[in-house]
Amino acid sequence: MRRFTKRTALVTLSEINITPLLDLAFVLLIIFVITTPLLEKGLELRLPTATGQAEKKLDQRDIRTVEIDPRGVYALNRRPMRLDQIVAQLAQDFRYNPNLVIYVRADENSRMKDFVALVDGCTRAGISRYSIRTLPPQQR
Repeated sequence: MRRFTKRTALVTLSEINITPLLDLAFVLLIIFVITTPLLEKGLELRLPTATGQAEKKLDQRDIRTVEIDPRGVYALNRRPMRLDQIVAQLAQDFRYNPNLVIYVRADENSRMKDFVALVDGCTRAGISRYSIRTLPPQQR
């Protein structure tokens, strides 16, 4: 025999339907998986190779990375900016942290005048610690 329950229109459901919540969680997960590599990508550069000694480890809070591509486009910590904005930001960071080191990642085909303009602006701001980034010898 079949059982019949007496449900009326006034009875509320005591269960929560979690299917829409799971759908939302999966959509957000997919969005984060797709966008994370895009956020970490800087300028497309071909660094020159060099042989030399490995440098000593620095505190990551003391490092600012400036990239220069072959067209003369600058980027500070992977964000494209104009040169005057970069120099102003570095000068402000240097006032708060005198141990600041500028990592310069310049493409091997970039113009020397772009590099000199960056160094000149930083020197006027009192910044004198630089590290020219190259490919390590084992990645030739």
